[in-house]
Amino acid sequence: MHRPLTALALVVLASPGYAQELNALVWCDHTDPALIAPFEEKFGVKVNLKEYEGTAAGLTILDQSQPGDWDVLVIDAVDVRRAVEAGHLAELPADKLATADFFPELVMAENNTVNGKTYAVTEKFGYNTIAYDKTKVDPADMTDMATLTSGKYDGRIAIYDYYLPVLGLVALGQGTATADITADTLAALKEPLFALKKASKQVADVVSAQTALATGEVDIMVGGGEWVTAVLMADNPNLDWTIPRQGGLRWAQSIGVVAGSTQPDLALEFVNYITSPEGQARLATSSCYWGMPANAKTGDLLTPEQKATLRWDEQPGFLARAQLYPIPDAALDTAMQDLWTEMLQQ
Repeated sequence: MHRPLTALALVVLASPGYAQELNALVWCDHTDPALIAPFEEKFGVKVNLKEYEGTAAGLTILDQSQPGDWDVLVIDAVDVRRAVEAGHLAELPADKLATADFFPELVMAENNTVNGKTYAVTEKFGYNTIAYDKTKVDPADMTDMATLTSGKYDGRIAIYDYYLPVLGLVALGQGTATADITADTLAALKEPLFALKKASKQVADVVSAQTALATGEVDIMVGGGEWVTAVLMADNPNLDWTIPRQGGLRWAQSIGVVAGSTQPDLALEFVNYITSPEGQARLATSSCYWGMPANAKTGDLLTPEQKATLRWDEQPGFLARAQLYPIPDAALDTAMQDLWTEMLQQ
């Protein structure tokens, strides 16, 4: 007696062109089995994941690989054009993407399309802003960046040691848009940046600053956000975050199909799974770090607790006040790093 085919078998048989493995260059949030397993089970494939940090590292891996070695790439949204110009991303069929369901600000066509062609799609975003312990500080104070250098919280602040988002925050605090940071406007950021450093206890990498906030060594983290507090809230529910009235920085990551993939159809299926409400809910709450899903329909699949942690209901206001990272040219980037180094030495 023949057993009936399972749904999984039917999917596999109906997709004879799909290979048994898919190779993806990703960030750590994609390595959560809870995210990957449903796709593997549906298509009967193994997704091989290689985690990398920093766009330069990812592009170097692609430069040193053979065509067909990689199928999917996760990359910072602001670096999609760089990957396209290097020949590493394939065009995507715009009519087969879920962007109609996205928060409008997260379609990010100016980043994900080049010369009218779509090469990537936003999958996740979040904020570099102010994270804090709401039992140690007045939450109302965190809505105004000027409070950080008022003297009230001196010695109770950790600064995330990454010059782009923090200089962006300082600029917003001075009324300068991140896109308007130039060699001339940068000079005006020196005094407020040094004042913030003087008020702080430490300038530290993510892990150290996150640990300091979690343990109570500091009460405020400049540059933090939902991606910092979400994974800590189980142990410390007093942690919270907000975007001050002056604004915050919005980060976003995109996903695309690698040029030269030998299985572009399966790679596109993976992209569409990640940007579907189901995939987005799992990606947003990944064990590595949380973030906001780009697909607005994901809210239907998040628990009330998850939505509260992500400040889901406040997103319209947050998106309106958030700006993208500065994108400096080589000369401005050097000047920004020099200013940062000078601040560290104070």
